[in-house]
Amino acid sequence: MSLVTIYSTLNLADAELVRSRLEAAQFHPVLMNEIASTTYGPIAAGGILVQVPEDEAIEAREFLEGGAE
Repeated sequence: MSLVTIYSTLNLADAELVRSRLEAAQFHPVLMNEIASTTYGPIAAGGILVQVPEDEAIEAREFLEGGAE
């Protein structure tokens, strides 16, 4: 399964909120670097990435951009 980054942030709370919204909309998000961000700081880890499977990427981006609930 290939993952695509659809959102990145330096704030863990923002990443968790995006992940929760995507899960509620039946997407399959994965957070990358969230542990590194709390241990080493988000800048050292390149930020926190919210990723989804490649086949969900377009719809997930549209969902986030549209502000749909």
